[in-house]
Amino acid sequence: MKGLVYIFLFLLIALPFHGQQFYLRGEVRDDGGNLLQNVNIRQQSTGYLFRTGNSGSFGIISAKESDTLIFTYEGYQPEQVLVKADKYLKLNLKLLPAIASSFKKNRLASLTKDLSRENQKKWSSDNETYASLVENNFIDAKSYPTTGIALNIDRASYSNIRRFINLNLAVPPDAVRIEEMLNYFNFGYETPADNSLFKIKTTLTNCPWNKDNQLFFVNVFSKKLNLDSLPPSNLVFLVDISGSMDMPNRLPLLKSAFRMLAMNLREKDTVSIVVYGGAVGVLLFPTAGNEKEKIIKAIDEMQPGGSTPGESGIKLAYTIAKKHFIDKGNNRVILATDGDFNVGMQTEQELDEMISRHRESGIYLTCLGVGMGNYKDSKIQTLARKGNGNFAYVDNFQEAEKIIMKEFTQTLYTIADDAHMHVTFDPSLVKQYRLIGFDNKLGALADSSSEVEGGEIGSGQSITAAFEIEPNFASGANVYSDHFAEIKLQYKLPNESPELEMIEKFPYDPISFKDLDPMYRFASSVIMFGSILKSSQFVKDISWGDVLYNASEAANPTDVNQSQLVELVYKAKDFYTKKKKKNRK
Repeated sequence: MKGLVYIFLFLLIALPFHGQQFYLRGEVRDDGGNLLQNVNIRQQSTGYLFRTGNSGSFGIISAKESDTLIFTYEGYQPEQVLVKADKYLKLNLKLLPAIASSFKKNRLASLTKDLSRENQKKWSSDNETYASLVENNFIDAKSYPTTGIALNIDRASYSNIRRFINLNLAVPPDAVRIEEMLNYFNFGYETPADNSLFKIKTTLTNCPWNKDNQLFFVNVFSKKLNLDSLPPSNLVFLVDISGSMDMPNRLPLLKSAFRMLAMNLREKDTVSIVVYGGAVGVLLFPTAGNEKEKIIKAIDEMQPGGSTPGESGIKLAYTIAKKHFIDKGNNRVILATDGDFNVGMQTEQELDEMISRHRESGIYLTCLGVGMGNYKDSKIQTLARKGNGNFAYVDNFQEAEKIIMKEFTQTLYTIADDAHMHVTFDPSLVKQYRLIGFDNKLGALADSSSEVEGGEIGSGQSITAAFEIEPNFASGANVYSDHFAEIKLQYKLPNESPELEMIEKFPYDPISFKDLDPMYRFASSVIMFGSILKSSQFVKDISWGDVLYNASEAANPTDVNQSQLVELVYKAKDFYTKKKKKNRK
């Protein structure tokens, strides 16, 4: 309704005041009678483009008593209607015949087979809350034994959390995505068999925050590509140089990251640079990777200023990438921004629709987020997920080095697309289970047509998923089963359409927590850390001291990232303890 008012006021100002004016009104619904928001309406006499508001209605001021309006909406047949000022239009749009392929659905991070969305929506405390993520609850294994998970290698949440804590700021609960925190550490990589792209490994132990339950880890390891045999790359650096990037931890940090990336390029690679700020343009046309001096000179010339026309920048970057597309090569746009788009498309839905149209082109999208204060995490995440790519948050130079240098092939070279995993539990052994992380957005959960969206998996990646299990037997019982869990991994090879799958069954083979590999004890500490930060209802009985003890006892002292997490827990414990005391006073 607010958008409708803005359109109305704009037209009052923009239209000349001489002559009679008329008001064309109406509403748009689907065949089921549901009001449709954001339907495109083109006024034939003027060429102006309008959209229906939140209520599915529209109101357009016209110099003519009747005018032809053209209605278009993705997945529906376009309609051209003569609308008269003295008659309220009620229009029903019909679905296109090829609805299965053309209708765009909301995407989920995880989905339990046959579980009612109404039951899942009850997990949220309020339909109108700032926290858009709904934490996964326990699920009855007898009724719903199978849960699907989108496999993504995003790691942005952990470095963003680190930034908040290092600045002595409270972490927004919605910024905590536990699956991304686990992914950050690339736990216990093991090489798949020679004839396989993946290896699956499971570990079952007792749950450190609930003695009556168990903790089940699933690791998926992807094959490492040989650096010498990597295909040529067609990279387009898309860099936000708007005024909001004029801070030391934004554009200067990104310039350092791109300089490092330039040093990794080979002669057969090409790189282009597109920038957007006060204007949008090509700063560097496709240049061979061995012309490093020319590339670095272009990077150094980037200076911040102006507004943020993100839409135009993205369109130009994809145009360059398509024009110089390398068949069977690594074609990728690398977007670096704080996400603060303020010119052109701005909402997540608009960005979602635009980037989804490029998804099938064979061009991947890597997003590097930076900044604080106006950092738009959700927008950048939307772009990465819909652009068939990955997403990282760069909070310091060391993180840039980790992403660009140490994890070069994981970040920039894809071995599988649309990857998702389905885990099916044996109800005779599992009474209830809870997927940890992979929480869904409230809006996607409310949409009955939404589905699990597969992710992009890079070279040499270790992905960790975890479940809290309530056993279906008494503690200490002598139990055996050769199919405690069945895991099905589904994926596509890059730029190929047939779906491939691997299925494995895993026995009931628990290991006591004290005998567990330190890697998994450390992983459980990461889960506890994230759960406390997001005030999870499932870890009410653990303290910062519990997290600190487990993390420090299990951390590998030679692993910089693990040692850093222990320091981070110390800082968080100190900050939140003081904050709690202050609130009490």
